[in-house]
Amino acid sequence: MGPRRVGKTVMIHHAVDQLVRSGAKPRSICYISVDHPIYTGCSLEDLLTAFREAGGVDFEKENSFVFLDEIQYVRAWEVQLKTLVDTYGAPKLVASGSAAAALRMKSDESGAGRFTDFLLPPLTFHEYLQLRDQTGLIRVSPSSGDGRIRWEATDIDALNRHFVDYLNFGGYPEAIFSPEIQADPGRFIKADIIDKVLLRDLPSLYGIQDVQELNYLFTTLAFNTADEISLEALSRGSGVAKNTIKRYLEYLEAAFLIKTVHRIDRSAKRFLRANFFKVYLTNPSMRSALFSPITSSDPAMGALAETGILSQWFHAPRPLYYGRWTGGEVDIVYLDPRQKATWAVEVKWSDRPAERPGELRPIVGFCETNGIKELTVTTLSAHATTKLGEVAIRFVPSSVYCYTVGYNVVRGREAYRASSREET
Repeated sequence: MGPRRVGKTVMIHHAVDQLVRSGAKPRSICYISVDHPIYTGCSLEDLLTAFREAGGVDFEKENSFVFLDEIQYVRAWEVQLKTLVDTYGAPKLVASGSAAAALRMKSDESGAGRFTDFLLPPLTFHEYLQLRDQTGLIRVSPSSGDGRIRWEATDIDALNRHFVDYLNFGGYPEAIFSPEIQADPGRFIKADIIDKVLLRDLPSLYGIQDVQELNYLFTTLAFNTADEISLEALSRGSGVAKNTIKRYLEYLEAAFLIKTVHRIDRSAKRFLRANFFKVYLTNPSMRSALFSPITSSDPAMGALAETGILSQWFHAPRPLYYGRWTGGEVDIVYLDPRQKATWAVEVKWSDRPAERPGELRPIVGFCETNGIKELTVTTLSAHATTKLGEVAIRFVPSSVYCYTVGYNVVRGREAYRASSREET
């Protein structure tokens, strides 16, 4: 599962290539893009029968593999897939789709013990730099230890330039290698991704009648990514009923376009009624495609940096919240399974916090109240550590922190421990 154009089909093609290279018979492998009009009205069993007859495959006697791309467009796919698994046992079935709720909910209902879900989000900043062959701009910091990976820039100005590019068009593998797409991201990202989801996918999956309402809501959310909003304000500004907006938000989140983050108070307690919340784009480059690419001095850069950092966690979902109370706020807070705040991050695209740490006193008070010993504050380029009250404050450039999170959630700390053992 994953958004449009993040590489699901390419990964399937790679899997087919790997199967052939490892000795699987090519005629025993089938790939079908089930949203193609030629397959309209065909059941999955019809397609499987056609594959078996065309390839002369005996499911009982040889390994075979069937890849079903964009399966959410098959009516009652989950029931059909379950029937195939129960009837044949083989072949191995792999299905892809870009509608999370429709896929996961039905998978849970019919595929318990049969289906395994995998999520493919947009590229992390770590993956972006790898693909651009720019990982030399960052290295493991000597301060790393005890299994904790810390990074530092070898050239912070160059790293920040790539970070801005990543925010503008870096979430999609195809975009980062195409000067044409980078010159006109709206044509690729808006027309080929956003519009298809808003105008085709969601209306067909959920029976939405007024696509203009949905489009207006998404455009508003995209422009205000990382800002606090409320159903009341959205309803008042659009003239759409709050219940309708709530459903639209669920649909947009199901399509991997947005992520809703809820609010906690100064004591890290959740509110009984979610009157206020933040909405983030799952990929910050969607904002640039809808409006225009940003520069490092753009007023929206702070919100886009926060959006980019939060999007790194989509690879390994965490119970993340933001804190707001009278006289203070903090951008990202993690609540552990006991609902206790264990770490906090304040995202800034400025070196001012490192120069004037006293301005962070309200957030430090939040950390002291909740027993958080270390606060991370991102900056433009400053890298330093200080202490305020009982809380250690670690200042780290936003680009470095974004890379750190992306690296950790994709490769994990075990990879670092293993490489450290090899080096020593």
